[in-house]
Amino acid sequence: MLNFFRFIGALEGISYLVLFYNMLYNKINNPELYQQLLFPIGMVHGILFVLYVIIAFYLKVEYNWSVKKLGLVLLASLLPFGTFYSDYKWLKS
Repeated sequence: MLNFFRFIGALEGISYLVLFYNMLYNKINNPELYQQLLFPIGMVHGILFVLYVIIAFYLKVEYNWSVKKLGLVLLASLLPFGTFYSDYKWLKS
């Protein structure tokens, strides 16, 4: 389950960066493309984020993580590149 969580974390991090790219680049340079991509990218990112949080709580129980470790893993999901750092720092077996 930890490897699946790491995979979901990577996908969530990538979707977060794609969402930022769409918001920062396409909104100014190509507003029509921005509008077309906003819902699908946002929906995928939202599903991955919710899945990431649910699995994090499951792993806290399964691996007996401290509240601090859970908090750091969840906090990392809110920052750009945070899930990649979380994977490198706290999830490598």
